[in-house]
Amino acid sequence: MEPVYVFDAVRTPRGKGKKRGVLAHIHPQNLAGDTLRALTKRNSSLNAEKVEDVIMGCVSQVNEQGACVARYAVMAAEWPENVPGYTVNRFCGSGLQAINNGVAAVGSGMSDLVVAGGVESMSRVKMGDDVGDLDMSIGNPFIAEHYNLVPQGISADLIATKYGFSREDVDRFAVESQQKADHAIKNGYFKNSIIPVKGPKGEDVLLDEHPRIESDYEFLSGLGGVFKTYGESGADAIALKTYPDISKINHVHTLGNSSGVVDGAAVVLLGSEKAKKEYGLRPRARIVSMAAIGSEPTIMLTGPVAASKLALQKAGLTAKDIDLYEINEAFAAVVLFVQKELGIPKEKINVNGGAIALGHPLGGTGAILLGTLTDELERRNLRYGLATLCIGGGMGIATVIERING
Repeated sequence: MEPVYVFDAVRTPRGKGKKRGVLAHIHPQNLAGDTLRALTKRNSSLNAEKVEDVIMGCVSQVNEQGACVARYAVMAAEWPENVPGYTVNRFCGSGLQAINNGVAAVGSGMSDLVVAGGVESMSRVKMGDDVGDLDMSIGNPFIAEHYNLVPQGISADLIATKYGFSREDVDRFAVESQQKADHAIKNGYFKNSIIPVKGPKGEDVLLDEHPRIESDYEFLSGLGGVFKTYGESGADAIALKTYPDISKINHVHTLGNSSGVVDGAAVVLLGSEKAKKEYGLRPRARIVSMAAIGSEPTIMLTGPVAASKLALQKAGLTAKDIDLYEINEAFAAVVLFVQKELGIPKEKINVNGGAIALGHPLGGTGAILLGTLTDELERRNLRYGLATLCIGGGMGIATVIERING
């Protein structure tokens, strides 16, 4: 593969995914368009006309997020009409998959300059709007019954039960996510990538809206298990068909130790050696390797382990070689599981907090993680980073990057 560089990475703030959220008034096409517009504003040598494709991840591709949000984001940004766009859906891994697609295009020599990322406006297009049938049959009872499919929250609780993570473990993890995010915000660690977006009154919004530093352990430990009722009404029994050695699922996940529902968008500017020279762009990082895998569909969320191992193998690296990890905090037990299985020191993981504190705008999160990873490798003067996400239906995705000096 030819070298593929990360030239820049930008993201919007993350607003609460509710009607009163600070970004709820912004159409998702415009939210994504704001990130494209920011790229050309930040990079004076970037001529948008030379961008060969815009690839956007988006999970719920219906209603306002239908009709190829990537192409309409190009229009919203008022970029030249010759710039095409397409939208991808690998559930929660969509934003990183869009980037990996861009990497493949550049690395193969088919393209020299690509923008990739993702968007999700969860205040305007609700999670599950694209599914319709929320009993998990998705129109095909055979799949649901053959694979014992359950909602992700049940899968997360199953991971906690099977691998021995207690309610205290997941709540303590959530407290640390809030504390790290609060520290990062107060110290301006997100300022390099975050772009201003106009709020409902025309004001510049520059801060993530979801973090709640007041969510201490005492508060979190008092919250009820959000998936307990659903599990006891039948979902647990379905999951335990696949795992008959487990007598009962412990419902440890709550609204406080699961990812937040938010609006947000992010993109990464990718390019070749030729683009670097021709357009005077400064590489910040190099894409080292990438991988996606399928995993057991009932437990569903264990995929980051196998995906990370495959990406590391392709890079010729080990887990110990990675200086920083961004592991999506879909649920606390997922990150604890990946940490345990890969033997990652706690101080290398999500050093600025994660989706429990900051929120998880489904299609955009993967791109946010890669941008955060690039920024933090630079800030700490470190070399290797790995971003990974669990994915619905039993999948995982991972990408390894290397910071470039200078």
